[in-house]
Amino acid sequence: MAVWDDLVGQDRVQEQLAAAARDADALVTGVASATASSPAPGPASSGGSMTHAWLFTGPPGSGRSTAARAFAAALQCVSPDRAFNGPGCGFCDGCHTSLVGTHADVEIVRTDQLSIGVKETRDLVRRAQLSPATGRWQVIVLEDADRLTEGAGNVLLKAVEEPAPRTVWLLCAPSLEDVLPTIRSRCRLLTLRTPPPAAVADLLVRRDGIEPELATQAARATQGHIGRARRLATDERARARRAAVLKVPLRVDDIGGCLKAAQELIDAAGEDAKQVAEEVDTKETEELRAALGAAAGTGGRLPRGTAGAMKELQDRQKRRATRTQRDSLDLALIDLTGFYRDVLALQLGSRVEIANIDARDALERIASASRPERTLRRIEAIIECRRALDRNVSPLLAVEAMTVALRAG
Repeated sequence: MAVWDDLVGQDRVQEQLAAAARDADALVTGVASATASSPAPGPASSGGSMTHAWLFTGPPGSGRSTAARAFAAALQCVSPDRAFNGPGCGFCDGCHTSLVGTHADVEIVRTDQLSIGVKETRDLVRRAQLSPATGRWQVIVLEDADRLTEGAGNVLLKAVEEPAPRTVWLLCAPSLEDVLPTIRSRCRLLTLRTPPPAAVADLLVRRDGIEPELATQAARATQGHIGRARRLATDERARARRAAVLKVPLRVDDIGGCLKAAQELIDAAGEDAKQVAEEVDTKETEELRAALGAAAGTGGRLPRGTAGAMKELQDRQKRRATRTQRDSLDLALIDLTGFYRDVLALQLGSRVEIANIDARDALERIASASRPERTLRRIEAIIECRRALDRNVSPLLAVEAMTVALRAG
C-alpha cells in the first residue's frame, strides 16, 4: 500500500504532493536540476516543486491531516524503488514510522485544548531549527494551525520566514481565514474538498473492515466526513446520540419542549466530556503522581514542591473537557443542519441525495408542515448558535435560543 491510499477523493492534491515529494527526493540525493537545487526552496516555487511551508485547507472531514501525514511519510521514504515509483511506498522504515507517529524527524502536533499558546509554539520553532537526526527532512505537522493564538502565530511566522535548510512545515486549517495573513502568504496552499460518500464508504470497508451497508449509511449520514463516518460506523453510542439529535425537530412544538431539548443537547455533550475524562484523566494523573515520586494509588502523598505540576495538569484537563464538550455540541449542531438540509431538498424537489435516510419519516413530516423559507430560517438559527458558541456565549443560553428559533422560525 502507498502512503496516499487513505487520501480519499483528492486526486489533484495527491498529484501535487507526489510531484513535490519527487523534487524533495532529488534535492536530498543531489540530483535536482539547477533551478531546483536550493537547499531551502521558497514558497514562490511553481508547479509541483518542493517548498518549505505548506498550508492544507478544506472542510472538516476532508482529510487535511491525512494529506499532511502522507506527505510527511513520502518525504522520509527510503525505498530503493522510489526513483522509479516515486517516494511514498508505505512499507519502508521511513514511511511506516512517519505514518504511525514514531519517526524521530516527524513531529505531529495536535491539541485537545482550546488553543495553542506561545510556549508550545516556541518549543516547536526550536525543534524546527535542528537538522534531521535520522531522516531526510525535519517535518513539523501542525494539525490545528487554526488554534494558534495571535502571539503563537507571530512566533511561528519568524520560523516560516527564515526556515532551516532541511525543515518543512505542514500546517492544517479549515480555511485561509483561520491562519494569519502573514503566515499563509509564505505557504503553498492546497485546498481539499469533501470526498464523495461512496469513496468514504469504500475506505471504511477497505481500511476498517466495516460492513458495506453500515459503511454506506455512515458515509451518507455524515456527508463525506471521514472521521465522523468512522466513529458513527464503529461506535454504537455515537449512533444513539445522533438518533436523539435527529428527534429534536419533532420536539420543539412549545417552549417547554424547546428548553428540554436544549438541556438534553447540553447534557449529551457533557457526557462526552465525562467519558473522555474517565478514559484519560485518571491515567494521566496516576502517571504524573508516579513521575513526581508519590506512592502508588490515589492516596499517596506528593513530595513538597510538586503541587504546581499537579495543578497545571488539572487545569489542562479542565480545558480539554471544555473543548470536548464544545466539539460534541458542535457535532450535534452539524447533524441538525444536515437534517434541515434534507428537509429543504424535499421541499424543493431537489435531486440531491438525502443524507439522513434513516429519518425519512421525520423529514417528510417537517417538510410538509412548513415552507422552504422557514427551513432556511431554521438553518440560519443553527449557524448563529455555532457562532455564539465560538464567541464563548453560555452554551445553554445559545442552544435554548436556537431551539426556540427552530419552533418559531
